[in-house]
Amino acid sequence: MLNDIKILREYADYICEGLIFIDSDGKIQLFNKKAREIFSIKHIKDSSSQPGSIAKGDIVIVGDSAFGGDDGILISEDLNILGLTNQNSMCGAAIVAISVYDDPTIMPIYKYTRKRGNVLLSIITEMLGKRIVARIDFSKSEISIIVDKEVFSIAYTKASANIVILDGKTGKLKFHLTKDYTSRNVSIKDLLMGKPHIDEENGLKDGDIVGRSILELHEFLPNIKDYYDAAKGKNIGYMEKYVEVKGKPTLCTLIPIYINREKTGALLQIQDLSQIKKLLEEKNEVLYTLEDIENGFNEQSKDIDIFPQIIGKSAQIKIVKDLLHKVSKSNSSVLLLGESGTGKSKMAREIHNASRNADKPLIQVNCASIPETLMESEFFGYEGGSFTGARRDGKIGYFEMANGGTLFLDEIAEIPASMQAKLLQAIQTKSFYRVGGTKKINVNVRIIAATNRDLKNEIKEGRFREDLYYRINVFPIFIPALRERKEDIPLLVKGILPKICEEIGCESMTISEEALEKLTSYNWPGNIRELENILERAVTICERGTILSEHINFNVKMNEVFVMPSIKTLKEEIEDAEKKAILKALHYFNGDKKEAMKALGIHKTCLYKKLTKYSIEIP
Repeated sequence: MLNDIKILREYADYICEGLIFIDSDGKIQLFNKKAREIFSIKHIKDSSSQPGSIAKGDIVIVGDSAFGGDDGILISEDLNILGLTNQNSMCGAAIVAISVYDDPTIMPIYKYTRKRGNVLLSIITEMLGKRIVARIDFSKSEISIIVDKEVFSIAYTKASANIVILDGKTGKLKFHLTKDYTSRNVSIKDLLMGKPHIDEENGLKDGDIVGRSILELHEFLPNIKDYYDAAKGKNIGYMEKYVEVKGKPTLCTLIPIYINREKTGALLQIQDLSQIKKLLEEKNEVLYTLEDIENGFNEQSKDIDIFPQIIGKSAQIKIVKDLLHKVSKSNSSVLLLGESGTGKSKMAREIHNASRNADKPLIQVNCASIPETLMESEFFGYEGGSFTGARRDGKIGYFEMANGGTLFLDEIAEIPASMQAKLLQAIQTKSFYRVGGTKKINVNVRIIAATNRDLKNEIKEGRFREDLYYRINVFPIFIPALRERKEDIPLLVKGILPKICEEIGCESMTISEEALEKLTSYNWPGNIRELENILERAVTICERGTILSEHINFNVKMNEVFVMPSIKTLKEEIEDAEKKAILKALHYFNGDKKEAMKALGIHKTCLYKKLTKYSIEIP
């Protein structure tokens, strides 16, 4: 079994949930990267911290985001040693203090507050010739202590404390507790009470805890007795139990592990909810920003059509345009929701084109069209020769292609579960490794996703990750179906018809009132895409310059035979199709010949010959 655990350790760090496995003796055999992150156990050794104890006359610098929280549960009397008064009113408050340890002749400097939000609690002073700053930045959830130019900083979720001790005689750094202090059985309260600071060489080497008894780490792990008893054979287990770990909200699942009906230990799975909480806060921040932008609009801007390429003046589409305009001014993730054919791809392009990164790439990916076996290499690229059939020089993926710009993930619900975790990690960290690569690649990419599915139902059915949903759903926009905005159909027809005629290569056409009324009375299950198809069919059938109601057919069967106005030779038909394809590509890429060549799969010389042959002029 231990051999299996060794193999599992190598892969467990790639999992987004924290995993801890203890054997039947209660010893830790697996403690993955995410678990270390949740419990604030780091691999980095704090070389500045030396073994020893706090002594009378030492300078103590403390920042505590919630007195009595994650600080060893300090109580009012514990502050006597620092000379702090008003102790009872400090319970639960945030405190910054600079004091001389156990020396009542020197008055401490301190501040405290119960306010949160966009507040900075800070004190600055000089002692022993050193400039000292103790600061809590609530907007960044960060506690910083600065001694001259050396910065000691930790981030917190709910409650945490930071402490630096300077030798009272020399002014040199004595020790600083990193966030993994609880894994070494020492807390800020312990230090103030005189307990020795443990050198990491005599405690954890590089944060490694594999092989130690789980009971040795009881100060940071909740419900430790249940976990230990489950591993030892007691019938205990639970699913998604809410537990706070070092101030972080988590859902814990305890699973007894059996091999050949014999209990071999217990597995604890921890899902960090603080990331979801952070995303919700980020979403609220975006909404506040957008509200400020909206309040800044003047009355004239209300009459301007912000996105003329999105056709329609109905109340529903005006709301969509307004939301598109607002979100284009931020860099937040966007989720476009709506039925198939409602124009989500066009909306994504409009967001990108109106953003500050409009001059950077927009990479559109149809997630449903990528085979599962190729998905990772398509998204993240691969190094040369990393698998059979791989190009020698390797290949960059969609994330690298979109660097600095926008990555549009159409039909995101079609991404398999095996890929969702990797996608989430790449979006969260803005970094990834190519397939077969060892170098981390950092990117700055704005994500726009789209789907016609109910993602909440997909989550309920276990087909879509909840954490990925919250990551992409920072700013959702619902695109209404065409049947919900039928008053826009005349405008849509007026905008679509000239483009169809240009693509087909025929003269411009108009449409009769009867035909327009027929279009308006239809329910449009296929939305705008169906409208385009029906209009293209009508243009093909119509012999004159006006489309009549008889040319509008909603029930075309696959085996229906169309009576064409004239029969062309096969060569003429091929040439017509070729011209139509070139016009369509040039229109799609706004006249960009280079992009059109790529899409059509032809070389530059070939394209220019065709442009001359078919008398196609590009403005």
